[in-house]
Amino acid sequence: MGFARTCSVALVGVEGVVVEVQADLEPGVAAFTLVGLPDKSLIESRDRVRAAVVNSGSEWPQKKLTVGLSPASVPKSGSGFDLAVACAVLGAAERIDPRELADLVMIGELGLDGRVRPVRGVLPAVLAAADAGYRQVVVPERAVAEASLVPGVAVLGVRSLRQLIAVLTDEPVPEEEDTDPAAEGRPDPLLAGLAVPGSGIGAERMQGDRVPDLSDVAGQHGARRALEVAAAGRHHIFFMGPPGAGKTLLAERLPGLLPRLSPKESLEVTAVHSVAGALPPGQPLVDRPPYCAPHHSATMASLVGGGSGLPRPGAVSLAHNGVLFIDEAAECNARVLDALRQPLECGYVVVARAAGMMRMPAKFLLALAANPCPCGRHGTLGGGCECRPSTIRRYRARLSGPLMDRVDLRVMVEPVARSELLAPTQGAESTAEVAERVRTARDRATVRFADTPWNTNSEVPGHELRTRWRVAPGATAQAERDLETGLLTARGMDRVLRVAWTSADLAGRDCPTAEDINWALELRTGIRRGVAVVAG
Repeated sequence: MGFARTCSVALVGVEGVVVEVQADLEPGVAAFTLVGLPDKSLIESRDRVRAAVVNSGSEWPQKKLTVGLSPASVPKSGSGFDLAVACAVLGAAERIDPRELADLVMIGELGLDGRVRPVRGVLPAVLAAADAGYRQVVVPERAVAEASLVPGVAVLGVRSLRQLIAVLTDEPVPEEEDTDPAAEGRPDPLLAGLAVPGSGIGAERMQGDRVPDLSDVAGQHGARRALEVAAAGRHHIFFMGPPGAGKTLLAERLPGLLPRLSPKESLEVTAVHSVAGALPPGQPLVDRPPYCAPHHSATMASLVGGGSGLPRPGAVSLAHNGVLFIDEAAECNARVLDALRQPLECGYVVVARAAGMMRMPAKFLLALAANPCPCGRHGTLGGGCECRPSTIRRYRARLSGPLMDRVDLRVMVEPVARSELLAPTQGAESTAEVAERVRTARDRATVRFADTPWNTNSEVPGHELRTRWRVAPGATAQAERDLETGLLTARGMDRVLRVAWTSADLAGRDCPTAEDINWALELRTGIRRGVAVVAG
């Protein structure tokens, strides 16, 4: 009787569970049994592993073979267990010393020829292994860069099972041909399974050389200023205006105003994109805020996460630490939009399905855009809107009150005047210039929140904001009157104060003045109160 064990990782959403892969050989009729709640793709690993072992020059044991995946109560899915199963079988057959396998974590899919193929979710899997105390992992060579992002873990990258056997048995490591189809203009078949068609649901990370620049936007000085405040304080923003006024143009430039991700944020974002199959080849780390713009016909599952079997990350998770932009928001299903209310408050989403429950990060900056009416011409000069008042009310009611109460900035985007559209744009501020002011404002907030768990103004609880950091005397007089008359809710009052603090940070002031608060009130209520100068 032979026995060996090694380890791999089962992913449940973006969190990993270390799984012990045990192989047991006993005398009897040759058979291969795989137990431990495997899914269909994992059950098929029996045939892949057998072919890979034989084609790697090793003999397949002709005995009764049982492979167990422990803990058996955790569902296992995917092909990333192949490498661990093959090595456990070879250890039980004494082709490899079982003691060499016990402290290793192995992640990778096996081809029938023994090549080791990369799989999705390598980064969160290695993070889970490190948290469990493991310090050595074996991954496909193409995934070494991603796995190496985890500090304190020794990563071994292999091209084939033959190479791994040689390393574990102290034999000369054979050279494997490293063909690069990309050099010949062909797609790499080893990377085919990493990007799942349709899984990106409109995700665009703005990772290319050409980032949309704010200097391309003609006019819209008020909307540009609100966009700057949204970036500086992570305030949710809503653009309303006629078609062609520049709502989408403005929202697409919001990610460029955000600071680069911190190392911790980069790991979180990369883990989500790796699991979702949205991590671009050759780019193991996402270091810029992601931008996700799902179509307005997106379903509940595609937005918050879901799907058959264990839930997959949705658009709110793909936009984690970045921007989620929903264009034509009034055309969206009202129930789907209202599903954003919880993640907007807590920064994560818990998706419960029959196959299991999954918690995924969803701390994003929400940007909404909508027309004022179905035809889009309501309120415009010479627009000729023919929509009935009842139709306009129903159209705007698709954006529910509870959802809009969580949006700090509500901006009316007016049509661009001819003089602004045709004027030279050399004097327009670029994304880099505005981003520098945003960075300076965030630095001021960071100093203010040095001994707290918060980083930006939008995260500070209302009670702390009202009692710990005071505004200028008498600055809240108008806001207090609006609160008393019911024009402003308690949550709205807190959000007005947060926006006012961001306005003060951008202007270099130590605390908000009445001008800052009145400008924040104007954006929230739509009633003109006065405008604050937010840029220095």
